[in-house]
Amino acid sequence: MNKNLGSKQDVLENFGNGGKNPGSTSVQIALLTLRIEEMSDHLQTHKKDVPVQRRLKMLVERRKKLQKYLKSQDADQLIELNKKLGLRN
Repeated sequence: MNKNLGSKQDVLENFGNGGKNPGSTSVQIALLTLRIEEMSDHLQTHKKDVPVQRRLKMLVERRKKLQKYLKSQDADQLIELNKKLGLRN
């Protein structure tokens, strides 16, 4: 995964057409990826934190659903987004 997403504001600027569209599917996927990376880092040091493990699984599933939706709307945009985020297709 790409560890260089930066802050939430950086994600909005990079994936939301310069911050003009913060609710777009691409921005939502990028923000979920940022949160997933943060939780994964937390779980590296706190391996037995079961509530965080559950939330992490929920976020991954939500991102998967959004990716499925984006694929149905614009598959090329999904491929480009996955390349930027370092995700599998």
